Amino acid sequence: MKGLFKSKPRTPVEMVQLLHELLLFVLGNTDIRDKKRAEKIAELDKLLLDIRTVLFGDGQMEPNAESCAQLTKEFFQKDTFRLLINCLPSLDSGARQNATHVIANLQRQKVNSKVIASEYLGNNLDIMDTLLAGYEDDDIAWTYGSILRECIRHQNVAKYVLESDHMKKFFIYLQNPNFDIASDVQATFKELLTRHKSTVAEFLSVNYDWFFHEYNTKLLQSESYITRRHAVKLLGDILLDRSNSAVMVRYVTSLEHMRIMMNLLRDSNKTIKLDTFHVFKLFVANQNKPPEIISVLVTNRSKLLRFFGEFNMDKEDERFEADKSQIIKEIANLQQPTDRPCQDLDSF
Repeated sequence: MKGLFKSKPRTPVEMVQLLHELLLFVLGNTDIRDKKRAEKIAELDKLLLDIRTVLFGDGQMEPNAESCAQLTKEFFQKDTFRLLINCLPSLDSGARQNATHVIANLQRQKVNSKVIASEYLGNNLDIMDTLLAGYEDDDIAWTYGSILRECIRHQNVAKYVLESDHMKKFFIYLQNPNFDIASDVQATFKELLTRHKSTVAEFLSVNYDWFFHEYNTKLLQSESYITRRHAVKLLGDILLDRSNSAVMVRYVTSLEHMRIMMNLLRDSNKTIKLDTFHVFKLFVANQNKPPEIISVLVTNRSKLLRFFGEFNMDKEDERFEADKSQIIKEIANLQQPTDRPCQDLDSF
């Protein structure tokens, strides 16, 4: 007889309403020894899995577009998104994973052909403050980092983060001794500086001085080879992007920047050397090189030509060989500026 009275499945709207109630309860009851709180968290875990199933399907059936739209609309209308973010530290790893998948999916869901997550986050940008501060807590850093990258898919959100004081904190977060967390910070940092081209170009132009000072001293000259490797690769991605052409021109006219690249060319790690090569070639290829840069290149000509003559990749690469040949030719043909003394680089 029991099977005749099975409860009716909850609608997507009812799921979100119940989720909202459970989140409020857990956030309002912080006594981890409370039995009822434990029961509510268990119910919350199961509900998150059910919501994930609505959004992703169950492996046999595809998600229903109307159900997804209803769930998404309710999620953002009731501010359940914020509650879920705040409650994540209270959940176990499995529930956090389900919540992360739900949040990522909601960033892409459309309601009446409109991605409403972008508008919601634009009106609630302080949520980004919570997510970014998560990098200061090793227990929640990876979860918040994953969610943060999903949120900055929206240009208005990325612009807020780029223009906030949080950008300066990234140079601290990137030094985290925990490899997994440092890698997660690096992934977020790269996303911020490469996804939204026009916004990034504007940010780099306005914040050029302090940003590259921090980038040079904290990342490119870091004692950690992993930090240096990520930094020089990202620098190449930034400078070689057409949107950042004005920033690139400014960067390659700096003798200090070129000195850093010449030192990195001597790094023991071959990957770092190769990525540095792609940045260094911009200094040499610049047809408007400042006299001080020409002077250093001429003075160190024999060392540079010998270095590039012996610098090879493990696998044949026609583009690399062509670039290297051009650099060798440019350096070989340079003339010492008559009004500049020789400037040797002892470190090269």
